[in-house]
Amino acid sequence: MADMLVKLYDLPPGFDFLARTAEGVIVRKPIGPEKHLMVDWVGEHFSDAWASEFDLSMGRIPPTSWIATESKEPIGFACYDATGLGLFGPMGVREDKRKKGIGRVLLLACLMEMKLKGYAYAVIGSVGPAGFYEKCCGAAAIPDSTPGIWYDMLRRDKPQRS
Repeated sequence: MADMLVKLYDLPPGFDFLARTAEGVIVRKPIGPEKHLMVDWVGEHFSDAWASEFDLSMGRIPPTSWIATESKEPIGFACYDATGLGLFGPMGVREDKRKKGIGRVLLLACLMEMKLKGYAYAVIGSVGPAGFYEKCCGAAAIPDSTPGIWYDMLRRDKPQRS
């Protein structure tokens, strides 16, 4: 899976997209007391590797992550500057909550925050749904970027959770 590049300077200004979140869903920055709950949730619903990256994002001040909640329960997350500076991801939305625009809002929240910090570009690493990123933020594939920064990543012998 290739990496993709996003021109952050091409993003529309402001956080208006937050108002377009699905009814009853809150997208916001996580706070410190939520760290372990969210790290456990990401590990349970996605993978240990993604839980590690979310954990790293929570160690930054302010955290370089956003979460989506519904009825005070986590349903999604996104982070940046976890595996490397300027890298967006990982991002995940609970399977039964997908296709409701939540991933788009999480993505744009992270990218806008990166833009406001002075980044001109963001790299989305090892992309699965390329069409999603092309549509949401104009991301373009980076030629010859596979396997990227993860070329020698240590892995457990157990299969990754989806």
